[in-house]
Amino acid sequence: MLSPAELFSRAKALRALMSPCMLCPRKCRVDRLKGETGFCRLGAEMMVYCTNLHPGEEPPISGSGGSGTVFFTGCNLGCAFCQNFTFSQLMNGKAATPGTLAADMLALQRRGAHNINWVTPTPHTALAVEALAIARERGLAIPLVYNCSGYESPEVLTLLDGIVDIYLPDAKYAGSEPARLLSSAPDYPEANRIALKEMWRQTGPLELDEHGVARRGMIIRHLVLPNRLAGTRGVLQFIARELGTSATVSLMRQYYPMHRAHTIPSINRPITWDEYHEALEWYDESGLKDGYIQEWTDEEHDDGADFFKH
Repeated sequence: MLSPAELFSRAKALRALMSPCMLCPRKCRVDRLKGETGFCRLGAEMMVYCTNLHPGEEPPISGSGGSGTVFFTGCNLGCAFCQNFTFSQLMNGKAATPGTLAADMLALQRRGAHNINWVTPTPHTALAVEALAIARERGLAIPLVYNCSGYESPEVLTLLDGIVDIYLPDAKYAGSEPARLLSSAPDYPEANRIALKEMWRQTGPLELDEHGVARRGMIIRHLVLPNRLAGTRGVLQFIARELGTSATVSLMRQYYPMHRAHTIPSINRPITWDEYHEALEWYDESGLKDGYIQEWTDEEHDDGADFFKH
């Protein structure tokens, strides 16, 4: 783990990227330190929706005691089908200081969390890393999970090198048109591929402790969408080709039309068993050796939280 002094230094460098804001590939260039807002609608303050132990992540993340999850308000994507839209896009949450977040993370550790899991942290990285520095000074010793959309800036990821123990990014799309239509980010595929390769360079494959809980590495999440809109085959082929077949992929079938999805005919339904089965065939075709899948159910809407080794 980096020293608190180095963490404070990295936080300062990240803070400089907020004025003008260059924290993600959108490069809005607004002066967030003066309260200006860009796509993510966040200014100088850090906002947190809630913190809690989360039992429903992949088994190496949740373990037996739960993942110490910090749900940040806001997001640098605008996914029409976002399941967390109440705080990622409707901006529910409360202002938090580095000191209060540090206290919350230490409380999660005391409750038995296996890790600290930052969910959608990208717009908050500067203050979140400052909070981490304070928490490390006060005894925080569990790994840090960076749980993000995969729409990341190489400059920010470089500053996170040595800070993040476990990357948990999405790989949402293989094609730019679905990324534009569904997430307002036509450059997502290119940015995501650059980000995944940098994350992999930093941590490499997933490493587990004697209890099967992750201590370092990377799990890439891919959500199967209706009508092949996610480009699942291309995403899996890229991962196998560029990162290697030892990369861990979580192939998720829990899509359900939430938020604005009902306004877009191509995604206004759950996926079918045939669509998920096709994705599983592509997974096997890619040669990937280590991953997680979700059991199929016939319920109209469930969160697909149960993951199984594939």
